[in-house]
Amino acid sequence: MWIGWIEFDLLLGDVQSLKEKRAVVRPLVADLSRRTEAAVAEVAWHDLHRRAGIGVSVVASGSSHVRDVLDRAERTVLDHPEITVLSARRGLHSSED
Repeated sequence: MWIGWIEFDLLLGDVQSLKEKRAVVRPLVADLSRRTEAAVAEVAWHDLHRRAGIGVSVVASGSSHVRDVLDRAERTVLDHPEITVLSARRGLHSSED
């Protein structure tokens, strides 16, 4: 079994409130969830209106499938022009590690 994750540190565009942040983050989380069929959540900077931390995780029998899903997640985030990716950190582990 392979477990993979990617965590995005995002700078949101012209967002002035937490309500506006939700209007950007919720559709992004839904889009990631739909396109990757992986677990997706906002995982950091809940109280800052221009920053967001989004995590995507996947479990699969093969490492190549996990890498494909994480690559798809990264492309999906980059397809959102209102968001700047400050960093993307990945992890990939086998259940035998």
